[in-house]
Amino acid sequence: MVHVVSSVKFALKAQEAGVDAVVAEGFEAGGHNGREESTTLTLIPQVAKAIDIPLMAAGGIATGQGMLAAMALGADGVQVGSRFVATHEASSHMSFKQAVVDAGEGATHLTLKELAPVRLLRNKFWQDVQELYTSNPSIEDLKQLLGRARAKKGMFEGDMKEGELEIGQISGLIDDIIPAAQVVENMINEFNTAKQELSKVNF
Repeated sequence: MVHVVSSVKFALKAQEAGVDAVVAEGFEAGGHNGREESTTLTLIPQVAKAIDIPLMAAGGIATGQGMLAAMALGADGVQVGSRFVATHEASSHMSFKQAVVDAGEGATHLTLKELAPVRLLRNKFWQDVQELYTSNPSIEDLKQLLGRARAKKGMFEGDMKEGELEIGQISGLIDDIIPAAQVVENMINEFNTAKQELSKVNF
């Protein structure tokens, strides 16, 4: 059993509960996120120092260079989410896949912390949330705006205005829709190339 955590505190709790490994997910990740706002760069070495079980890194990893960096920080492997959204095999709607490809730097935002923090692409629904925040909303107000199945409406049914579009900050580096096997092959090649390039550096 593997458990996803966003802090050292919860990594230790997961270890005490008997999980086989933990995935430490940084603030950059898409979808639901931790309230601590710890970035992958800072979270991974802290968790690696604190636990004795295998550690996977997540959040902002979509390249072989990112995988190498995570492992240099103490991770035993990585979990990749956002990059696989823009693949042929992903069940996400083509409109959402294209929105991920079109996303640039700063296209996502972490919001709805009072319910469950979630990183979203900016769209009409996201703007509606921001406007609601200007009136100091209650949790019930936020729940009413969110409604039900809004993520399904956006990511899987293709409603790019009213849907919840969950994706990570790494979307700014995703610029094509390719087979999932190609994603894996690219990451392995990039990982090996990055290792070779680093071996030439005189520290």
